[in-house]
Amino acid sequence: MEKPKLGLALCGSFCTFEALFRVLPSLTETFEVIPIMSETAAGTDTRFGRAEDIKNRLRDLCGREPITTVTGAEPIGPRGMLDVLAVAPCTGNTLGKLARGINDTAVTMAVKSHLRGGRPVVIAISTNDGLGACAKNLGLLLERRHFYFVPFRQDDPEKKPLSLVSDLEKLQETALLALAGKQIQPILA
Repeated sequence: MEKPKLGLALCGSFCTFEALFRVLPSLTETFEVIPIMSETAAGTDTRFGRAEDIKNRLRDLCGREPITTVTGAEPIGPRGMLDVLAVAPCTGNTLGKLARGINDTAVTMAVKSHLRGGRPVVIAISTNDGLGACAKNLGLLLERRHFYFVPFRQDDPEKKPLSLVSDLEKLQETALLALAGKQIQPILA
């Protein structure tokens, strides 16, 4: 039986990459994973790692080169390349762009292109401003069709009271339920 195709779109929440890499092997057992990276994620060296090393690790785990450009992401919808698309991690910047219909990165174009076929998009939020300026954008996407959320919680209520992070251990279950048109519950971890 053919595995469902999961687009895995990484945005620039670099501190979340290690948690994502921990769950990626189990994702590849269930899904054929097509990696996608925002230009920021694909091209920025940080204290969490060199961009080239992260791309290589992603390629090695998924067995294919990540899509890293708007033109590379555009055919996703017309060609029906994915069954479900997960933006994990999804930064506040990307969340805002998705809420407003802006598609100027590989990730936002992948979402726009994928949504044209009415297919599910899974959001794994990771932002220091989720309960601040980003809260409105979160609310807009929570009420929109075809968007499903990995359960999330406050990251560090004492030191970062506005910060939200998703439980990436629930990414696979969220994606499988999204394929069936269902939101995993509870949404607040």
